[in-house]
Amino acid sequence: MKRALGQVGRIVIGTLLGATSACIFMALQKGGARASDSATTPAQREIYTQSVKQHYNLRFGQDKPFLPSNATTDTGQFISPQAFPAAKYCSHCHQEAHAEWRESAHANSFRAPWYIKNTALLTAEKGIEYTRHCEGCHNPIALLSGALTKGSPINRKFDEDGVTCTVCHSIQKVDTRGTGSYVMAQPAVLVDEKDQPIYDDVSDKEILSHLDRHSKAVMKDFYRSSEFCSACHKAALPKQLNDYKWQRAIFLYDEWQLSSFAKQSPLPFYIKDGVSTCQTCHMTPESLTTSDSGAKEGRLASHRWLGANTVLPKYYNYSTQMEKTVAFLKAGVFNVDIFGLERNGEKIIAPLGSEDFTVSPGDLLTTSIVIQNKGIAHSHVPEQRDMYESWIEFEAKDAAGHILMHSGAIQPNGDLDPRAHSFTNRLVNTKGEINDLHQVWNNRVVAYNNTIASGRSQLVRYQFKVPTEAKGPITVTARVNYRRFDQHFMDFGMGKHYEMPVVAMAERTRTFNLGSNPIAVDPQDNKEWMRWNNFGIAMLDAQQYAESVHAFEHVAQLRPDYADAFTNIAIANFQWERYEASRTSLNKALALSPHNSRALYYLALVERNQGQVDNAIADLREVITKFPRSRDAHRELGFSLYQQHKYDEARVEYETLQSIDPDDLAAHYILSIVYRRLGMKEKASYEAAMFADQKDDPTASTYALEFLRKHNEVASETVPWHTHTDFAPEPAHSVGPSTQ
Repeated sequence: MKRALGQVGRIVIGTLLGATSACIFMALQKGGARASDSATTPAQREIYTQSVKQHYNLRFGQDKPFLPSNATTDTGQFISPQAFPAAKYCSHCHQEAHAEWRESAHANSFRAPWYIKNTALLTAEKGIEYTRHCEGCHNPIALLSGALTKGSPINRKFDEDGVTCTVCHSIQKVDTRGTGSYVMAQPAVLVDEKDQPIYDDVSDKEILSHLDRHSKAVMKDFYRSSEFCSACHKAALPKQLNDYKWQRAIFLYDEWQLSSFAKQSPLPFYIKDGVSTCQTCHMTPESLTTSDSGAKEGRLASHRWLGANTVLPKYYNYSTQMEKTVAFLKAGVFNVDIFGLERNGEKIIAPLGSEDFTVSPGDLLTTSIVIQNKGIAHSHVPEQRDMYESWIEFEAKDAAGHILMHSGAIQPNGDLDPRAHSFTNRLVNTKGEINDLHQVWNNRVVAYNNTIASGRSQLVRYQFKVPTEAKGPITVTARVNYRRFDQHFMDFGMGKHYEMPVVAMAERTRTFNLGSNPIAVDPQDNKEWMRWNNFGIAMLDAQQYAESVHAFEHVAQLRPDYADAFTNIAIANFQWERYEASRTSLNKALALSPHNSRALYYLALVERNQGQVDNAIADLREVITKFPRSRDAHRELGFSLYQQHKYDEARVEYETLQSIDPDDLAAHYILSIVYRRLGMKEKASYEAAMFADQKDDPTASTYALEFLRKHNEVASETVPWHTHTDFAPEPAHSVGPSTQ
C-alpha cells in the first residue's frame, strides 16, 4: 500500500499520523463514526493500520498480525470496524434474510455467554492475543480491526452482530486449510462503472438503481461452494496456540468431500442421486414471511443455516429457530434398526422379522442395534466433539411396565449416564484428564473417537435378562438423543444449572413375545439386503472381519447382480489380510460392473500388495479419470509411482492431493523425499517441517492410557466390539420419546 501511495503520500501520512490516529480512535471509542468518516480510503486505511500497530501485540510475528487464525485481509492491513455496515443497514432491502440471520448461530457467534466464558479461560491462561485463533471465525471484525490486543481502545459494539452480512459478503478468496482461511477486503455494497468498490455511504436508492453493480460488490460464485464454508468449518490447533504441535480439530469439509453427498470419491458404500453441497442442506430455499429483494419467485436461500444448535434459540427465545432446528434434527438423519437377537449366547437371529424364534422367561437376551448415519454429509456429532452430546438410549421392559434394562438415562444432576453409548470423543490433556471446559489449547490426545461417519453404520449391543416372573410381551426401544452440550460445560457457561433441550432424533421399538415369535416383516425396516449391508459395514468398522464378510455374503445372495456386495466382501477380506480372496470378489464385482471405479481402487491396492505395481498404477489412473478429486486415488497412485522411483510423476499426484487437502500427512512425508531427490531443497525442507509438526506424537498415548485407567466406565467404549450389560432399576429421569 505504501508503494502505491508513493513518496509524497508517505510523507503526508507520516505528518498526519499522530493527530489523525487519535481522532480516529476517539471516534471508535464513541462508536459513532460513519463509514465515510473513518479509514475508508487507501490513505486513511494506512493511517488506521499504523494507529493500531502503536499498541498492538505482534506476538506471532511482525508481518503476521492475525495468527493463530489463518485469516488475513486483501492488503495485509487492518480494517476499521466502522467500515463494516451493521446488519440492520442490509435489512432495509433484505428483511427476510436479516430476520433469519438474527436467530442463527452466525449472528450469535460471539455474544453467547458460554462462548464468552470459554474464550475468557484462554485469555486468562495465555492472553487475549491467543483468542485470535477463535475469533477469525467467531468474530472476524474484532480480529481484522485489531481489537484483540490488551488494552485496545476499539469500541466493540459489533460483537452483537457476530458473523454479520458484510463479513461473509466481503470475502475475496478462501482455501481449504480452515481456521479462518479466507482473505477479506474492506466491505463495499456497490462498485462503480469500472467495477471498482465504492467505500463511501451508499443510499438504498442508489443500490436499487444499480442492482447489477450491487451484485458484483457482494456476491462471488464461490460463495455457493462447500469450499467457501471450509474456511471456518474446518480447523486445526497450531503450535502458536498450544505451544506443542499442529493438531486437527474439526474437518467437516473433508468429511463432506469424502462422502456420497459430494460425489467426488468412488469409495462410499452408497451412491446419492445428485451432488449436495453445504448450502444444499443448510441454506434450503424457504418461502418468504416478510419481503426480500434477493428472493426469487417468493423464495430465499435460508439464512438460518439450520444445524444442531438447540441452546441458542432457547436462551434467546427464538421460537421459530427452535422449531425449525428440531425438525431439521429429526429429518431422516438416522436409521435405527433393532437388527438381531441372541438367546443365551446362541447364534444370532437376524435380521429380526425374517425368521421365527422363541423367548422364554429366564433367557439372557442380547440385542444388536445398528445405527446408520444416512442423512448428513459429515460425522455425528460434528464440529468440536468433546462437549457436544449425542447418545443411544435403550430401554427394555415387560408388559407390566417393569424396567429390565435402561441405558442412557439423564441423571438427577443433569449429567448423562457415563456408561451410555455416546457419539463423542474424549480430549485429554497432559495431566491425563479430560479437557472438560473445551480447553482445546491444552489438548494432547484423543482418548477415543466414537463418532459415526457419513454413510457408515455403528453396532451397539445391549444384554439383559428376562425375569422368570416377567409378563409378556417384552418391549425394547432404541433412540438416538441429542443435546447441544454436556451438562458440566453448560453449567460452567451459564454460571448456574441450566436445563437444555433434548431431541430424540430417531427411534425404533420391537416387541418380543414370551413364547413363539413368527416371521413378521415390519414396514419400517429397510429391505433385507440393506439391513445386512448396514450390519456388514458396522462389523467392518468394529474390526469383526469374519462377521463382516458373512453379512456381505448375505447381501450377495439376496442381490446377486449388485456389484458393490462383492466389493464389500473384498474390502473386509483385504482388511483381514486375505488378499487372494479379496481379488476373487473384486473380479466378480468387475464382471458385473466393468470399469467400476470403487472395485478398481481396491483391486489396485491388492495388486500393489502382491507386487503388480504397473497394474495398480493403470487401475488408479482409470479411477482418477472418473473421479479427478479423489484424494485417496491420488495418494495411492502417488505412492505407487514413488515405489517405482518415478519421482516427478509422484510429485504431480501429491501436489494434486494437497490442492484437495493441504494438510494430508502422507503428502507432506513423500513430498519431503521426492523434492529432495528432484533437487528442490527448499520445498523439501518445508514439507519435512510440516510433516514433523503434523505427525502423531507417539508419547501422547500415555495421556490417554492414564485417563482410561482412571475411568473404567469410559474405557469399554474404546473397545470396537463390546456389550452394554448393566442391569439397572427404573431411572429417576428418562429422556422419553421426544423431549425438547
